[in-house]
Amino acid sequence: MSKKADFEYIWTDKKRTLFGLPISFTRYFLTESKFITRRGLLTITEDELDLYKVTDKKLVLRFFARIFKCGSIIMNVKDVDTPIKEIRSVKKPREVLNMLDKQIDINRDKYNIRGRDMIGGGHHMHPADAMDAYDHDDAFFEDQHG
Repeated sequence: MSKKADFEYIWTDKKRTLFGLPISFTRYFLTESKFITRRGLLTITEDELDLYKVTDKKLVLRFFARIFKCGSIIMNVKDVDTPIKEIRSVKKPREVLNMLDKQIDINRDKYNIRGRDMIGGGHHMHPADAMDAYDHDDAFFEDQHG
């Protein structure tokens, strides 16, 4: 059975490489409720995430990628397997981000979920990052003044 019969794709593209060419074994798919990343040639792995679990998105437009109208989208996701999902080097990234926004909002409305409902549990602080939570300026002030 063909994968085309399994899902209705809203958008699909390949990761772009040098000069914006789609010479890659990574393909991205956007459906009404999921975002799928398929990687590999002989062994294929698929990573799915439910769109309502996306908590934040960021568009990254690097200089050489912009020349070829490519960019990357980074999503923070309330997911244990993939807390940060990067859609690397795709054509028309701003249009893709708008499509994602639309589908994310539709799915959040469908499940009656907003960002505030997904606070905690999905992000695990790495021990090295624990120092970032410590206010270094206060420690400096205490050392200098008493």
